[in-house]
Amino acid sequence: MIEDTAARDLLLRIEDLKVHFGSKSWIPGKAGKIVHAVDGVSFEVERGKTFGIVGESGSGKTTTALATVRLAPITAGRVFLDDLEVSALKGEALRLARKRFQIVFQDPFSSLNPRVRAGEIVREPLDLMEIGTEAERNGLAQELFAQVGLRPEQRALFPHQFSGGQRQRIGLARAIATRPELVVCDEPVSALDVAIQAQILNLLRRLQEELGLTYLFISHDLGVVQYICDEIAVMYLGQIVEQADRVSLFVRPQHPYTKALLSAVPSARPGKRAANSSQRIRLEGDPPSPINLPKGCRFAGRCPLAQARCHETPPELRVIERGHKVACHLV
Repeated sequence: MIEDTAARDLLLRIEDLKVHFGSKSWIPGKAGKIVHAVDGVSFEVERGKTFGIVGESGSGKTTTALATVRLAPITAGRVFLDDLEVSALKGEALRLARKRFQIVFQDPFSSLNPRVRAGEIVREPLDLMEIGTEAERNGLAQELFAQVGLRPEQRALFPHQFSGGQRQRIGLARAIATRPELVVCDEPVSALDVAIQAQILNLLRRLQEELGLTYLFISHDLGVVQYICDEIAVMYLGQIVEQADRVSLFVRPQHPYTKALLSAVPSARPGKRAANSSQRIRLEGDPPSPINLPKGCRFAGRCPLAQARCHETPPELRVIERGHKVACHLV
């Protein structure tokens, strides 16, 4: 089955992205080890939509995000923003292209310079990209503060004088300063309290509506992803194992790994919590090493349904119904 992409207004296209990290061997004549952090990932994101990537620690989701905005080295594959091949840019061309894509980092404290006042942090992208006149930039920075729910007088404060949620608002203001088309959100609420998480997620949605932003949203929290994402990809050990729209993924998950992730989502309701506990799929063992990858399906060693062919032949990510892709021999 072939998807109809002609009518889709695609902003971001990732084609067979690979990010491998190598290390030299201290033994003469022996080859160094290669870490397959991202190993052949492809997906497309429609303009104005939110595409989520989920998976456990070490799945490669953050490395995928960093490679998309050229903050991690790309071993192979291509990244397109509209018709611009971002993965081929270098030097000044790459610097100028960064106006079109920005990133919000996970830790709202370590991503801000503690020695620089908040107003200067938000204004910095305007200076670097020479947006507006020298006199206009302070006014633009003040507008950005208001846009993310901060007061004008707070521009004179340092990062340590803000709460975690406020610091993340500063990070958001900095990210949207250049009016980018794509904003990569790398676990932007994982370091925040639940109540503050909701505020930041609502702010992200409002900014998306007001500015027409497109998000690549990285998270390990399925509840957060279900709330904000339109389409979701599930990654395991450097590869996408399932991809679908939000409703299909949560209502009709197909891959055993996705089902295990969803069964582990906690519930605040006692009755449902007890039901979830009895239906939980418990995976045995640990993921294989990204240095010594298995021959067949990378999930086979932990999959309760694995057959002999699963250990021998790697499954392809294939379309099983419109917009729903799965990499599993048994689906």
